[in-house]
This record gives sequence, structure tokens and C-alpha cells, in this order.
Amino acid sequence: MQDEYRTVARAGVHETEVNRSRFLCALAPAATEQEAQAFIAAVRKEHAAANHNCWAYVIGADASVQKASDDGEPGGTAGVPMLQMLLRRDMRYVVAVVTRYFGGVKLGAGGLIRAYGGAVGEALDTLGSRTRRRFRLATVTVGHQRAGKLENDLRTTGREVRDVHYGEAVTIELALPDADVDAFRAWLADTTAGTAVFEPGGEAYGDA
Repeated sequence: MQDEYRTVARAGVHETEVNRSRFLCALAPAATEQEAQAFIAAVRKEHAAANHNCWAYVIGADASVQKASDDGEPGGTAGVPMLQMLLRRDMRYVVAVVTRYFGGVKLGAGGLIRAYGGAVGEALDTLGSRTRRRFRLATVTVGHQRAGKLENDLRTTGREVRDVHYGEAVTIELALPDADVDAFRAWLADTTAGTAVFEPGGEAYGDA
């Protein structure tokens, strides 16, 4: 797995105009290919009267899924330049749909490539990006008498506390950068005088 990846900061739409044709680029994060396809279908429905709804998406922190469609534009002039712009910006888990309302002036192949790729680039500039980093999920189990101070120490040292469960003992769910696991174990043993139990779990991505 990749240690980190970049994706669009939020869903949104940015409009550009080229020779009287309107290009509306809708961008959104997409965790799966199904989410990307659902977003494309929603935009198509919203802009059913448009001349074209071209799209591209990249799924996977390693960009393992890359797909694009020209939706009736000349081959290679819309979906591919959109996809190339996403990849050039190192975007992952993202879907882009560019809706074109034809303005009466033909742009030619080069003009279309610039317009579709440019629409995605401008939308990315407007909406911004965020970095997601791979974390190790873990649980810490500790007695009630130490739990309050430990939770406070975890938060003040910048650790991501995801959840806290109170039972016979207190279980604190954490997300740690993989590289910090060994140092955290040592810190935890020192802080709790060896009374806490640390259990590493699976992996997940979170905001860096």
C-alpha cells in the first residue's frame, strides 16, 4: 500500500467558457469505482440536455483503476486529457465529469483537448486538494484510574483518538503512522507503568 495519496478536498463544480461553449467540471472524492459511476450517473441526469458529459476517474492509492469516456466527442479529445490532468496532479480516489454545452463554434481536436484538460485543472485549483496518509489502527486497554490522564496525554501529543469505550476496563481506539508504532509502544509502557495493553489492528487512510 502507498503511504499517502492526494485527493480533491471537497466535491464541487467549476465552470469555464471556451469560444462560447460552456464546460462545467464536477469533481468529487470517490472511495470505490461504484461511487464514481454513481456520481457520473447523477451528473448525467442533472445535465441530460447537455451535448456531452465526459468523465474520468482514478481509484486506488496506487492509481490501479483508471477509466475515461469521451461521451461522443472525437476519440481521445475529452476523457483522456481529463484523466491525464488528474494523474499529472497526483490525484487519487477522485472522479471528474465535464459537461459541455456547445456554443456554436467548433474547437478542433487540439482545442477540445485543451478545453477538457483545462476544465479539470481549473476545477482542481478552485476546490483544492488534501493529503491522506496510511495509519495503523490500534486499541489500547487500560484501567479506569489511568484512562482519563492517558486519553488527555494522547490528545495533547497529537495522536488521533478515534473512539473510547468504557467497560470493565477502558478501550481507546487509535490511528498511528506505521513508523511510530514501536516508539508509541515504548511511550505507552512508560506512561502507564506497563499496565496498558496495546493491540495493533488493520490499516486505514486518514487526513495527514
